[in-house]
Amino acid sequence: MGIPSELRHYWAQKTLSNQNLNHNGYDINNFNGRSLLIASPAEEQKILQARLCTQEGVRAGVKAAVITCVATAVPTLTAVRVIPWAKANLNYTAQALIISAASIAAYFITVDKTILECARRNAHYNKRD
Repeated sequence: MGIPSELRHYWAQKTLSNQNLNHNGYDINNFNGRSLLIASPAEEQKILQARLCTQEGVRAGVKAAVITCVATAVPTLTAVRVIPWAKANLNYTAQALIISAASIAAYFITVDKTILECARRNAHYNKRD
């Protein structure tokens, strides 16, 4: 028993001619372009909105991570050179850990908040009048 050759060939093949791309170059039927199902127009719109929300979140997260990296690197590196306790106890690994932990936290918190805000903005509730 195995996968029939037509399905195996379909799953293995990924070319632009087989993908259903919208105007932005996104495959609107599936993330990896190999879906056997065809999405309805409403589902296509939801998938596109979800991808745009994700991209918006990542963009905002990267900006927040860069700003946080600079905002934590300057005082950390200054403290290591000026404060005697920090000079004695914070080696290079500790300094990198402080800076990267703050940047990673800022990234994920910002991405989460941005995606949730975008999802709320795009939510369509059935209002009963």
